[in-house]
Amino acid sequence: MRRRSRSEKKAVLPTNAELLILDALWGLGEGTVEEVVGQLPSSANYKTVQSLLRIMERKGFVRHKKRGRAFVFTSRVTQQEIRGVSVRRLLERNFQGSYAAMLMNLLDDNHVKEQELDEIEALIHRHRARKDTHESLK
Repeated sequence: MRRRSRSEKKAVLPTNAELLILDALWGLGEGTVEEVVGQLPSSANYKTVQSLLRIMERKGFVRHKKRGRAFVFTSRVTQQEIRGVSVRRLLERNFQGSYAAMLMNLLDDNHVKEQELDEIEALIHRHRARKDTHESLK
């Protein structure tokens, strides 16, 4: 079995609780523990959120700066970065890297609305047009 190099090391994904906190920070831009707790469901506990923010800081998801006596947290990762890693992981793990298989699985769900199908089709057309334009510039 081949060992992974450091560059191939899998990116860490946030847990569900960490993702809720990141969503709050993305919405706020930056926030104290109290402000983050205010953006979470009413069951969120101050001490738990504070502990999770420290763990997330060690993982590299957030950073803090001191403002007076309070720590103000900001995200070090974007929503797009997390979505990208998450989708790539899902694609590799469940669909053997096949975009078509993943899309077919989504489309086979009978709950996809006609409007969403139209949006998907338009996105594919725009993507192809951008790709063709980019390749013609090479």
